Amino acid sequence: MRALVVEELAPDYGGCVLKSVETPTPGPGEVRVRVRAAAVNFPDLLQTRGEYQHKPPLPFIPGMEIAGEVEALGEGVDRFQIGDAVVGGARIGGFSELAVTPAQGLRPKPERLSFSEAAGYATAYLTAYVALVRRAQAEAGEWVLVHGAAGGVGLAAVDLARHLGCKVIAASASDEKLAIVREAYRPEATVNVTGGFREAVKAITGGAGADIVYDPVGGDVFDESVRCVAFNGRILSIGFTSGRLPTLPVNLALIKGFSLMGVRAGEYGRRFPEKGRENQEAVWALAREGKVTPRVHAEYPLADWRAAFDSLAERKVVGKAVIRPDL
Repeated sequence: MRALVVEELAPDYGGCVLKSVETPTPGPGEVRVRVRAAAVNFPDLLQTRGEYQHKPPLPFIPGMEIAGEVEALGEGVDRFQIGDAVVGGARIGGFSELAVTPAQGLRPKPERLSFSEAAGYATAYLTAYVALVRRAQAEAGEWVLVHGAAGGVGLAAVDLARHLGCKVIAASASDEKLAIVREAYRPEATVNVTGGFREAVKAITGGAGADIVYDPVGGDVFDESVRCVAFNGRILSIGFTSGRLPTLPVNLALIKGFSLMGVRAGEYGRRFPEKGRENQEAVWALAREGKVTPRVHAEYPLADWRAAFDSLAERKVVGKAVIRPDL
């Protein structure tokens, strides 16, 4: 089979090679999936440089999220049958024609979603759900400022917050991206953060500020968000795509009475297994029932993996970039 293999850790994907490798055989409790789509996420890019917390031994095939069809079953697997359309995956293995993954990490693909939509769904929407529902306990009518609103986890937050009845301010540094977000998701307002956004957010919210700030960016965006969060508001720290870890002047938290909440959706599920299962069921029910609308920005053949990676690294994506081995 063809697969993208990381043979050494290097910048600019210098250690990645597209090559033929031996077809994997599923072991006990595992399933082999013919990959129809694999989502590209920032952790995939970080893994090629050894900069992500999960560091698989070399060589390895990156790709955390897949959707496809069951091709072979390992011993003891009775949840699926050959030909079933499934979605899920593990921490590695997705950027290949065939992937072996634990059966417990897969679930039936919702009929409403294409393979590409399904592949890019879980991580983004689970992150948004844990952030907005579990951590911030968002209520209908609250103002939610979503930074990085055109990215995978940001766009999922815009979509989910709208479903929850919140009033959404979608924020990005690109007017072109914001136009797409407005057309597809109808937030109450959009803000270009270039040159600052504090006064715009205050004007939109009648001077009160945002009740919830969803921040996957960090850096300067976090610094300014502290200045436009409402009294008793919540700032959700999702990640640091800006590359700078911000610091919080705690006197501002004291004066303004807001809370800073860290969000790691996977770790939340590991710490609270029952709630984690509830989160998964809630997120996939939204997809099955058509209550949210994941967006695929572009589909790339496996041979064009570098273009797919670059589209994410260069912030060109609105939604999710997906690799399609069958193209």
